[in-house]
Amino acid sequence: EPEVTIVSGLKDMVVFEGDDVTFRCQVSHENARDVEWKLQDVALQNNEMNEISVEKGKVHTLTLRKVTEQDIGTVAFRVGAHTSTA
Repeated sequence: EPEVTIVSGLKDMVVFEGDDVTFRCQVSHENARDVEWKLQDVALQNNEMNEISVEKGKVHTLTLRKVTEQDIGTVAFRVGAHTSTA
């Protein structure tokens, strides 16, 4: 199975408190496994505050809903041994 790499990494975002923000990361192969999103080194799950999805099979997205000051920090996307941060 070919190694999945990050083709297009995360971009830094500036957001106002109460707004939603979406991070996107494109990978080299569809149906990538061993994928993880983190905020401030805490693994994120798909729930009412964090929407995690995959568009067109290769573009992994994370939407943080109604961000607060506590959400300030580093967002990280990891696939296998490859990581992108913003």
